[in-house]
Amino acid sequence: MKTYQTEQIKNFTLLGNAGSGKTTMAESILFDGGIIDRRGKVESKNTVSDYHEIELDHLNSIFSTVLYTEHNDHKLNFIDAPGADDFTGGVISSLKVTDTGVMLINAQQGVEVGTEIQSRYLEQYNKPMILVVNQLDSDKANYEKTMESLKLSFGPKAAVVQYPVNPGTGFNTIIDVLTMSMLKYPSDGGNPEVTPVPDDQKDQAEALRNELIEYAAENDEALMEKYFEEGTLSDEDINSGLSIGLAQRGIFPVFCTSAKNNMGITSLLDFISNVAPSPAQMPAPKNTEGNEIVCDPSAPAILFVFKTSIESHIGEITFFKVMSGEIKEGIDLINNNNSTKERLSQLYAVAGKNRNKVPQMYAGDIGATVKLKNTHANHTLGKNSQTGIVEPIIFPEPKYRTAIKPVSEGDEEKLGEIFHRITEEDPTIIVEYSKELKQIIVHGQGEHHLNIVKWQLDNIFKLETEFLAPRIPYRETITKTAKAVYRHKKQSGGAGQFGEVHMVIEPYKDNLPDPSSYKVGGSDIKISVRGKEELDLNWGGKLIYYNCIVGGSIDSRFMPAILKGIMEKMEEGPLTGCHARDIRVAVYDGKMHPVDSNDISFRLAGRNAFRDAFKNAGPKILEPIYDIEVFVPSDRMGDVISDLQSRRAIVQGMNSEGRYEKINAQVPLSEMNKYSTALSSLTGGRATYTMKFSKYEQVPPDEQMKLLKAYEEDQDEE
Repeated sequence: MKTYQTEQIKNFTLLGNAGSGKTTMAESILFDGGIIDRRGKVESKNTVSDYHEIELDHLNSIFSTVLYTEHNDHKLNFIDAPGADDFTGGVISSLKVTDTGVMLINAQQGVEVGTEIQSRYLEQYNKPMILVVNQLDSDKANYEKTMESLKLSFGPKAAVVQYPVNPGTGFNTIIDVLTMSMLKYPSDGGNPEVTPVPDDQKDQAEALRNELIEYAAENDEALMEKYFEEGTLSDEDINSGLSIGLAQRGIFPVFCTSAKNNMGITSLLDFISNVAPSPAQMPAPKNTEGNEIVCDPSAPAILFVFKTSIESHIGEITFFKVMSGEIKEGIDLINNNNSTKERLSQLYAVAGKNRNKVPQMYAGDIGATVKLKNTHANHTLGKNSQTGIVEPIIFPEPKYRTAIKPVSEGDEEKLGEIFHRITEEDPTIIVEYSKELKQIIVHGQGEHHLNIVKWQLDNIFKLETEFLAPRIPYRETITKTAKAVYRHKKQSGGAGQFGEVHMVIEPYKDNLPDPSSYKVGGSDIKISVRGKEELDLNWGGKLIYYNCIVGGSIDSRFMPAILKGIMEKMEEGPLTGCHARDIRVAVYDGKMHPVDSNDISFRLAGRNAFRDAFKNAGPKILEPIYDIEVFVPSDRMGDVISDLQSRRAIVQGMNSEGRYEKINAQVPLSEMNKYSTALSSLTGGRATYTMKFSKYEQVPPDEQMKLLKAYEEDQDEE
């Protein structure tokens, strides 16, 4: 295929709610450019885009798919992004390397929650947006209501470039107000018959064209002056003004298509190739040092890896964008993330499962290579180490979790290897072995997301696993001062064990002065601090450890052993086995034996003294609280709020965003199990949410009693 220069390249992402027709649109775009000679169908499982086994089984997009077509002497790289919010990682990684979002709107539904979510990502990344009303051939298509929803969500920026003459069954005619022509398509789509706008449509078309001209003029002072002087603009001027407005997000042009019947595709691609910004026209991205990376083919080569995929018979495929410079087959580059050397032995232009070898690529282009050894998603390859590291993709916080274990004991290592591969392909899957919870915890974007992981384990990797309810990482702490004395004494045939520890514990608070005395149980304990250790705990909070031994009652060499014993019990809290935090411990007295005392004796004495004191210090259990944002249609807000309140949530506030309401609340993690399923059921799949850890708070007394009882029962069973 032809090698394209930077100015001939346009990059966009196909976006839209699940069911808006992105994969079908991709087939029509590929067909239009001659990349494929026949269009596949999702239901026939023969599309270029959704080609993974799991996508064929589920009949929807799960991974983002890199594609390209050729149109008007341009190479149009585009990525078919998943529509379901559970797979939002594919959307975010795609927007990192493309310049425009092409947002498909289902003409039967109008703006949906997925549209709102993905449009917010476009706003966050400051990317232009083209709106495409698709599925106008459906018998339930309603263009007027769809436009109402677009205007409600995006305001006057949603500017009509095309509108349908006959939406619904039999749809085949579009009025294009940019070219002032009527496009009438044959039944199988393709090239339309182009005629002037008929008389019965002229008034509407001219009014909409005048709106477009005003939008074009608003974005450039010279064009504004010309418009005031002449009362209109030339087609070239309109395109120039729209190009500026599109790049600045001052206008969201609206097009009309039936991707299924291949109607409206060519004029959409005309607009993208003529008006949408090229990579060099977009604001330059930055590296981690804050320096701009200019999209210049004459600059040193820099590649950013935004996606990897492992495929049978090929191995790992690495997808990249040429951020600057020029690359050729066989080029050697440095991985600036780990300082290893990589050779790009082959370069490919990618159209889904089809890959075409190319000899070279220029700045702004998107491609793939294979057989890299130490390069993964979010890595930067450069001609030299001075080219820096491209700012990485920031993925959203997980909002769903489950525990998992293999059915067959001994398969843990195999499960770990499989998860390494899965997380390479999908960085929004996070896997951890929790020593505290004694479970393997898998985090993802929703229940469907993790069910897809389970499907892969069962069907691709042939490893039987089961999901379990994840335990909650509670925390334990104390509310008052307590003391304990513990003597560890053990005699056996040889040397014995002896260690006695006297300690006081109290709650830790910021800026507390070091203690000089305690009053506990009616007795005064005077202490003199000889040493202090302040430990920031890995699980949050602090432990302050005071050595207050005077007179040599415990040798200083045993003090670290006492601390080790305390830390053991902090790691496995006395109440529920969860971590303890925010405690001050003062060891003020004790006894030792000249022969039998040793480290293990004082470790056990310290551990047990801490346990006994803890239980008398007003212990309480803390639970993790999460901030949650729920985006819900207005008509379902009451149901969602009621459900949140039943989960002990505290609603912080509400505000409107387009046709959706945003509910901000704080809710205990223990109440969020399977929330995505419940929310979908309450709202017919029209709502979504995000969640992020906020803080720990004390559980209600009745909940604490339940947790203590459950822990005691577990201990009895063990």
